[in-house]
Amino acid sequence: MLRAMDVRDMLLIDRLSLDFAPGLNVLTGETGAGKSILLDCLGFVLGWRGRAELVRAGAAQGEVTAVFDLPPGHPAREVLTEAGIEPEDELILRRVNAADGRKTGWVNDRRVSGEVLRALSESLVELHGQHDDRGLLNPRGHRSLLDAFAAIDLAPVRAAWTARRRAAQALAEAEAALEAARKEEDFLRHAVAELDKLDPQPGEEAQLDTDRRQMQGAERIRADVLRALSILSGEGAEGAMVEAVRWLEGAADSADGRLDEPLEALSRALVELGEATGGIEDALSAMAFDPVTLDATEERLFALRALARKHDVLPDDLATLSAELSARLAALDAGQGRLAELTRAVAEAGAAYDAAAATVTAARIEAAARLDQAMAAELAPLKMERAVFETRVTPAEPGPEGRDAVAFTVATNPGAPAGPLDRIASGGELSRFLLALKVCLARGSDTLVMIFDEIDRGVGGATADAVGRRLARLAEGAQVLVVTHSPQVAALGNRHFRVAKSVADGMTTSRVEDLPQAERVEEIARMLAGEQVTPAAREAARALLSA
Repeated sequence: MLRAMDVRDMLLIDRLSLDFAPGLNVLTGETGAGKSILLDCLGFVLGWRGRAELVRAGAAQGEVTAVFDLPPGHPAREVLTEAGIEPEDELILRRVNAADGRKTGWVNDRRVSGEVLRALSESLVELHGQHDDRGLLNPRGHRSLLDAFAAIDLAPVRAAWTARRRAAQALAEAEAALEAARKEEDFLRHAVAELDKLDPQPGEEAQLDTDRRQMQGAERIRADVLRALSILSGEGAEGAMVEAVRWLEGAADSADGRLDEPLEALSRALVELGEATGGIEDALSAMAFDPVTLDATEERLFALRALARKHDVLPDDLATLSAELSARLAALDAGQGRLAELTRAVAEAGAAYDAAAATVTAARIEAAARLDQAMAAELAPLKMERAVFETRVTPAEPGPEGRDAVAFTVATNPGAPAGPLDRIASGGELSRFLLALKVCLARGSDTLVMIFDEIDRGVGGATADAVGRRLARLAEGAQVLVVTHSPQVAALGNRHFRVAKSVADGMTTSRVEDLPQAERVEEIARMLAGEQVTPAAREAARALLSA
């Protein structure tokens, strides 16, 4: 609810403070008094794009402050949260317009952009009038209005649309992947066959290189080791030492013990020589290799390195590459089967979406008929019983909210062609169409402040009374602001503001007064009688106020 508005130095207003009430708030005044200025000021603080020159002549800047009550769950709280502002029960909007055109806005003392103010305005205020292009006259919003009227649950069709879109995306990605794989099929088959044949293993290249180096080293030193072994064993050093021991043992008996120590030393030497010979023989056994094995080792090592260079990877990465290429080849071979599965999934998701969309379409068609009947009932008291309102539900491109386009059309006379509201109806007719439509679409308490700008223009008498009663009905459990020239409408207001213009010291200003009951009688009498207010007009005004 709009609780208060404060205006400083805007257009014809120098200082103005207004407190609004729940229910129906009416603004009256003579033509040119400045009633629309209040709407301009409210639109300014809400970030709407309007007049370029708003600052009062001679003032350095103009300022508008608006205070709204935000009950729990109000949609504006979500907008505030998205803007990084902590929602409170009271929302204070303030906007300043400097004389040079610069505009600055605040929300609860937090500086914000015009975009944030406009986003808030969508959840705070709804303007209706002959130039309404943000509300009921905007065809882009007709479908959501009908859905709200019918209380249609769009969650199933939205979920079905998402599932269908994801299934189609998966199919498209699989088709693209298969097409890309087909372009390299020959390469994949040749590379996988080549890698499978070689069967590279992680760490194999380093082991082969070590084995090759060992075999090459053994080949170079084995001949020298063999020569050393032949010198030490057999007819070599070992044989000579054995022969020497035999001769010394024969002479030992006659040497009086002088050969005992040399014989013991030779015995020890023969033992050490035997150990050395055994070690050399073991070494020769370890260095033994088959030249064919060396050739095979070198051949595999060179094959691994060549294949690694071919694929521009390290030899140790060949096994991983083989697995990757094999997986791509397997995906290619299984691609057609996968495409068939995904195609079935797309068809199933499409069928589910079609069913959900058909349910929504049926609900919209049924709701459209109910809305048309409700509009017919509302238009008759507004002296438009010959007009025909039709809600058209036509096929449209599929989307997350179904595959229907919705448009509100009217024919002002039987047999006349129907068309969009703003193109077919005259000014007065359009206002009454909008009012009837808003009454039909209203569902209990409305969180929006509804503003009707001279929606009763061109009507009077019983029709004006019907307009007023419908505005009062809309204001039950909500808040409605109406700028009106109709005494029948003004008399139904819960709070009545009079806008007047005065000239002082050559300066024209507009002022707004919150009228008590007695002054309401005078104002409504003026609206009935004109400039000369008669006793009969006052009596008629009292009758309207007491009705």
